[in-house]
Amino acid sequence: MAAPLRLASASQSRALLLTQAGIDFIQTPVDYDEEQIVATSPKNFVYQATVGKYEEGMQTFGMEEHPLLVADSVVTSQGQILRKARCLDDARNILMTQSGNVTSIITCMIYHSPRLKLIDISATDYLFDPFDPEDLERYLASGEWRGKAGGCMVEGFCKPYIRSVRGNESTAMGLNVEALKPFLEGL
Repeated sequence: MAAPLRLASASQSRALLLTQAGIDFIQTPVDYDEEQIVATSPKNFVYQATVGKYEEGMQTFGMEEHPLLVADSVVTSQGQILRKARCLDDARNILMTQSGNVTSIITCMIYHSPRLKLIDISATDYLFDPFDPEDLERYLASGEWRGKAGGCMVEGFCKPYIRSVRGNESTAMGLNVEALKPFLEGL
């Protein structure tokens, strides 16, 4: 029986995705400061963040005992990289940028075992209807936006506003399980 993979992320969404996919894992986050990244392109930003987490994970855990899985996501809309909100007003501005617009959630993951190294960058694009102002204020007051890239929860607050989607929901939730799973089945 293969060793469970090590999810080097604190994300509950990523853990849920792995559980739902029937992938055995242990969750041990790494400490990586994304604020040091300087990038103008969302894909470049998310790649740099994932590589930083990967390097930290390799240094801290390696991948011999448990295959290493790291991931990061970035939200972009109207040409802006929408990072994690620092405060309530920041969250409101970030979410209003997405209201009634196309929002892309780009996720990069690196999976590394003794036999395989996989790097994937995937995107899921959502066209949102305009957010109801009262609903938005309730969501902001809930604090559920904290720690989420773009303050976005496509499985929560944003779900009723989705007009159309192109891509995998798992990518938008932080881990492209559809891309990962075929590589794990042969191991």
